[in-house]
Amino acid sequence: MSHSTTSREQAAVGGLLDAIAESNGAPLPDPWASAITSVPRHLFLPRVIWQHDDQGGYATVDADAQPDRWFAAAYADDSIVTQVNDGEPVDEDTSVFPSSSTSAPSIVAHMLTMLAPKPGQRVLEVGTGTGWNAALLAHVLGAENVTTVEVDRTLAEQAATVLNATTPGVRVVCGDGTLGHPDGGPYDHVEATCSLNGIPAALLAQTKPGGTILTPWSRPWCDFGLLHLTVDEHGGGLGHFSPYAAFMRARGHRLGLRLYHDIVADEHQPTESRTRLTPWDVADDDHNAQFAIGLRLPDLWHIWHHAPDVEGVETRLWVATTDKASWAAIDYDGNDDEEFTVWQHGQRRLWDEIESAWHWYTDNGRPTPDRFGMTVATAGHAVWLDTPGNVIDASMPV
Repeated sequence: MSHSTTSREQAAVGGLLDAIAESNGAPLPDPWASAITSVPRHLFLPRVIWQHDDQGGYATVDADAQPDRWFAAAYADDSIVTQVNDGEPVDEDTSVFPSSSTSAPSIVAHMLTMLAPKPGQRVLEVGTGTGWNAALLAHVLGAENVTTVEVDRTLAEQAATVLNATTPGVRVVCGDGTLGHPDGGPYDHVEATCSLNGIPAALLAQTKPGGTILTPWSRPWCDFGLLHLTVDEHGGGLGHFSPYAAFMRARGHRLGLRLYHDIVADEHQPTESRTRLTPWDVADDDHNAQFAIGLRLPDLWHIWHHAPDVEGVETRLWVATTDKASWAAIDYDGNDDEEFTVWQHGQRRLWDEIESAWHWYTDNGRPTPDRFGMTVATAGHAVWLDTPGNVIDASMPV
């Protein structure tokens, strides 16, 4: 299918390239600027998308009913939710959660620039989504060199349809992208467009020595940062983190925790104590702190509970281990912002661990994500600060 670009689309793409340059601090170089100009983003969007509403939820935007708003969203430098609730029907009594999205164009451009594939090199994409990122890769590398894997069959079919029409030759596979796709390899580069909490052995095995893996990073504490890993001849690798990315988790890497009801039982008898560390220091807008704490304490999760039905409590921060065996709750009474009540249950004293991690973070100069790195070997993953010898967490392979 050929597509004639209208003057409206040309203006929209020009504005988008300006927005990307402003966000990333420099004009987008060719060939990626050419790719974004040649591959219209709106062609890859479903006719119904979701945007944040005024109540903290999501509202639909229908291309047929609201064409101007829909088109403006397509060329804004923002992420767009393209599926909710894994595609299951939603009614007024259903809690809506985003399950697929197309990332903000500036982070798409940033990641493609980081990946830096060359024409003719093979790339595996984990997480097809709408197919737009795969189309951008195909424009630069040649469609025959791009393999993209999507776990959701409906999304995979939709992406395959538009890719066949716009950039025919891209291989679209429905399956678990964390297992890769050996038939298309070995690959020069692997790019995940969903967050991973480790580097799967299958992706390492399908990447050429000297090739790279680029993925958004996930820990239960927060989803933040990028890991860019160079694969070695032994099937391991080494790489650094960088900031400024938050993506949805790969479906196989999701947590089974959403609400405090998932962790608290009526028979639990927590102990009470006090703390001077504010919950906002470790679980609010300081993404550098959250990233560091997530690396130090890789099995901890948290959620805010505003206006709980508890006398004398205005806001509560819940913390739990991912196995639900231990939890803590930190209460703010609305008045005293110097001391907070702490409740802890289970064999581990989670708030004590968080306080220790916070002091480690501040004692080390509040390190940003780019001071951290990871070494991957058959024995497992090792996260380090500044140098590979300064390991802060070692875990088994994913």
